[in-house]
Amino acid sequence: MTRKVFLKLLGLFLLLLVFQTVAMELILRHFMEHLAPEVLRRLVGEAMWSGVIALLVALPLAAWVALGITARLQRVVAFARRIAQGDLGARLNLEGGDELSAMEAALNQTAERLEQNFAEIESRRHELATMLDSMQEAVVAISNDGLVLWSNAVMQRIAGMQIRVGRALVESVRDPELLGCVKSALESGEVRIGRSSSLAPGRVFEINAAPLPTGGALAVLHDVSRIEAAEKSRRDFIANVSHELRTPLTSIQGFVETLLDEPRPDAETTQEFLGVILKNATRMNRLTEDLLALASVESPDYRLASQPMRAGALVEDAIESLGGIVVDSGITLVSAGAPEAVVLADPDAMNQVFGNLVENAVKYGKSGGRVLVGARENGAEVQFSVRDFGPGIASEHLTRIFERFYRVDKARSRESGGTGLGLAIVKHIVLAHGGRVWAESELGAGTTFHFTLPRAAGPQAAQTPLAPAGTAESV
Repeated sequence: MTRKVFLKLLGLFLLLLVFQTVAMELILRHFMEHLAPEVLRRLVGEAMWSGVIALLVALPLAAWVALGITARLQRVVAFARRIAQGDLGARLNLEGGDELSAMEAALNQTAERLEQNFAEIESRRHELATMLDSMQEAVVAISNDGLVLWSNAVMQRIAGMQIRVGRALVESVRDPELLGCVKSALESGEVRIGRSSSLAPGRVFEINAAPLPTGGALAVLHDVSRIEAAEKSRRDFIANVSHELRTPLTSIQGFVETLLDEPRPDAETTQEFLGVILKNATRMNRLTEDLLALASVESPDYRLASQPMRAGALVEDAIESLGGIVVDSGITLVSAGAPEAVVLADPDAMNQVFGNLVENAVKYGKSGGRVLVGARENGAEVQFSVRDFGPGIASEHLTRIFERFYRVDKARSRESGGTGLGLAIVKHIVLAHGGRVWAESELGAGTTFHFTLPRAAGPQAAQTPLAPAGTAESV
């Protein structure tokens, strides 16, 4: 570049020199007729020497001017390359007040505006990415070629490290429903809806794939696993309640129809049938009461009237108030001891918890002859227990026995009159107190139900009223 500028300046100077020579020749020819030959030769020599001297002076001057202009142009070229590479903070140093300085100032203004525009675009892109990452739904954008353009954090957690920008979606995700919805949206240009149950184990997603205005498609996956589980729980609950009610209703209907068909039934038969009807009606009533109790403890509005109480008083009151339940069963309620630690508990709710656990132990632990009720300190909690010495429960049932209507032995449970809701009520009451509940069992050695209550702290621990005696609600 320096050589080109220098040659151009030198050429311009030579043109000027030739123009000067021609002009001087014309002038000399005009005066040749009036000048002597010696004077003419002298003038021609001086003109030639002046041209040579001017040429010698012009050469370094042209080189110096060319180098200055070339250096400034090279800085402009380097500046343009930095901008092209993404360095929008690059700026030119302004020199002088010539045309090149005006161009450099204009280039600086252009770079500054580009930097501001790109900063605003990057800020908006970051805000959009943050917003999409904060969504509970998984989002992934796909190009027309099926390549991943972008995915939010939820989608990355679901698909793992396999999903990356620039990689084909079919290589990252193997779910046929998602791939089918995206492909259909790309081909038809219309919104497609699907449902996936194999994208992540145990989770169900509702897929919504829509075409993008600039090409490609956007897939949004909404996790409906909880909705599905709640719907299944609702269906199972209705089916269980219907089944539990249908059995005693069918029995009542059959015995009533039999009595009506007999014009004069004998007193003994009538008494027997009425006893069966009463038994089934009582069972229906208990089921209704348990359903209402379960609905109450599962409600968000359920509130406890907790107060500081001695653990020993709770155990003593449970044994005293529940003694009437076991009188005719041949079972003996025995205290396994309890500390004087103070816990926060609702007395009525605790009567219901102990009542359900003791009645459950009496039903299924008759062969053991006794039921132990006790408590012990366990750090910041007090752990209560109700133990029977019956046949025990197999280990595969221990994690599910607190579910609604779950029975280890359905035939035996119905024969004993249980509703299948007692342990579910216990679980919700204990959780509402901030405690835990679980069961331990060994086949042939009985079952122990444990639950914990938080200990009272500070001034509350000084207040230790006895648990009021009362009859527990049993199921």
